[in-house]
Amino acid sequence: MTSEALPLSALTALSPLDGRYGRKTASLRYYFSEFGLIRARIRIEIAWLIHLSRQSDLIEIPEFNSDNLGFLQRLADNFNLEDAEMIKEIERTTNHDVKAIEYFLKQRIVGRPGLKQVGEFFHFACTSEDINNLSHALMLNGARDNVLIPKLTEIVDFLANMARDLASEPMLARTHGQPASPTTMGKELGNVVHRLRRAAAHINDQSMLGKINGAVGNFNAHLSAYPDLDWPAIARSFVESLGLTYSPMTTQIEPHDYIAEFCHALSRFNTILIDLDRDIWGYISLGYFKQRVIAGEVGSSTMPHKINPIDFENSEGNLGMANAMLQHLAEKLPISRWQRDLTDSTVLRNLGVGVGYSLLALDSTLKGLGKLEINRSRLQQDLDLNWEVLAEPIQTVMRRYGVDQPYEKLKALTRGTDGINQQTLKVFIEALDIPQQAKQQLLELTPATYIGNAVAATMENV
Repeated sequence: MTSEALPLSALTALSPLDGRYGRKTASLRYYFSEFGLIRARIRIEIAWLIHLSRQSDLIEIPEFNSDNLGFLQRLADNFNLEDAEMIKEIERTTNHDVKAIEYFLKQRIVGRPGLKQVGEFFHFACTSEDINNLSHALMLNGARDNVLIPKLTEIVDFLANMARDLASEPMLARTHGQPASPTTMGKELGNVVHRLRRAAAHINDQSMLGKINGAVGNFNAHLSAYPDLDWPAIARSFVESLGLTYSPMTTQIEPHDYIAEFCHALSRFNTILIDLDRDIWGYISLGYFKQRVIAGEVGSSTMPHKINPIDFENSEGNLGMANAMLQHLAEKLPISRWQRDLTDSTVLRNLGVGVGYSLLALDSTLKGLGKLEINRSRLQQDLDLNWEVLAEPIQTVMRRYGVDQPYEKLKALTRGTDGINQQTLKVFIEALDIPQQAKQQLLELTPATYIGNAVAATMENV
């Protein structure tokens, strides 16, 4: 084996997104691959020419008849890998990727009546960034709406169903890792659902911006050719026709602030998911959840008994990779020297990397959640071993009825003491100078029933 280049395959790909995990991230190739970028550029160039033809004062570009309009639309809609290869071949001569798009389109209309005379209006008054910024907005918008949001919704819905199913399953809470006032497993999952829904809403509501205003954002070339046209209005209507939000003030580049906002929003969702992954990992370690056995799977190469929480570990690792990329995109892309530098160009090609690692993590978490089975006996065991958590309600009731130093008395009884049990508390409660009804309510309390409004809160809010 030499260091010569190996043919590209899932086994030889540098990135695990295209190698080991290629099957899981394949849905993103349509949007974020080099082919996806070229296809988006083709769509923008053709749409811009058609838009210009519909401006009545642009007499040099008469509005196209239905045959030519259909021909142009098919160039965009039917764009394929063979077309992309042709463009890459042109680029080998031009050494400019966007100019290669323009030359490709001009070649395609040669000899076609009604189109060949308007070939020079492809890319009219545009800088490359006019095409690129709109292309990236379309790519991100498509991947967000068609791949990411459905997956975010799937995981939130799965967790919501779990939360409702386990709403009344009492569980010993742990604050600072120590036994604390009980809750329910469903309520704790419901907390995550509430957080993820808010984070997903920010991702879903993020506007995708675009501009098409020339080399430094002032319509210089546009106005030199057609000084009497309302170019800002023409540009706005074009950008909005693509389903994007118009960005009226830019330098040569759309400043990418919206991409930073999107990356931050996705990163926040991912961070909440890391929190969930770690908590579920911990609950598995405590025995609160069992993991269903999957036939043929191996947990450890040497310890046959093990069923490791690998899905949550895999998710956590990939979320870290995703957030590292997303944070860099968010911090770098809004920064450009003066009216334009090219540092954003290579970085933008990695948009799909941050989304790809996020998608991998979402799938892993979903897979892991699907294996979980609640272990009621283990939950109850922990509750039965920690009667001291009822020190909180007892001292709180004592406060209500004016008992002197309630906190201090319970602290002396329970803090750092082994062997606190139901009988210990029964003796203490019966000696209290409080109304009999209050005393009886405390005597009936158990760690499993001291869960506040956890059930109601879960069912009302999840």
